Amino acid sequence: MALRPVHVNIKAVDHSAVGRFWAEALGWSAYSPGATTYVGPGGGLVWPDPVAVGLDVAPVPEAKSGTKNRVHLDLATTSAAHQAELIARLRAHGATPAQVGQGEVPWAVLADPEGNEFCVLEPREVYRDTGPIAAVVVDCRDPRVMARFWGEALDWTPHEATEERAVLRSAKGVGPYLEFLRTPDVRTVPDRLHLDLLPYSGDDPAAEAARLRALGATDLDVGQGDVPWTCLVDPEGHEFCVLAPPH
Repeated sequence: MALRPVHVNIKAVDHSAVGRFWAEALGWSAYSPGATTYVGPGGGLVWPDPVAVGLDVAPVPEAKSGTKNRVHLDLATTSAAHQAELIARLRAHGATPAQVGQGEVPWAVLADPEGNEFCVLEPREVYRDTGPIAAVVVDCRDPRVMARFWGEALDWTPHEATEERAVLRSAKGVGPYLEFLRTPDVRTVPDRLHLDLLPYSGDDPAAEAARLRALGATDLDVGQGDVPWTCLVDPEGHEFCVLAPPH
């Protein structure tokens, strides 16, 4: 039994506008299959995508607070010129510079039109084959604890686990990395971004949720009511959902 991340859920007041921004950022397409805006590779909506971790932008009434998100995206670039072009293009589409205490670094920290922070990385060999999203990055207190929990939760392979950083990636060696970075920050507001996980065909979502609870996850009530997914938090309180497989 195992789960796979299928998209990053982003809460937004204007989900259509934020979805269009991220489609531009990633060179993907924005789709509106229902009440949310899904952003995934072009060529028609394919869900779950066999390689990519998409974005699902969900409408909420509350604007983002000034608190830095605990989850953000790192975008990959292939050259210094590509990095500069991408930064300029995203600023033209509504991105703004963001300060998160980064100091002098070779990457750019920006925020999308609703204030969600992300990074445009300088070219790095490790991310040469990830696609436009290099990594989904999660702030945490103990990367080793996160590596143990998420390594058991997912069918992804651990690549590194130290006091400062833990890294996982699909066992197929495709798509983005999932990275946990040590930070002193603590959760003070609900997560604006979270991972949605999907069981494989034939696996029972309820059984998967029970397995995660045995690993240290706990149930989360965000007023979701009777829905076909299960809302949980990991051992450090990061929100995530276990979805029902498509019919």
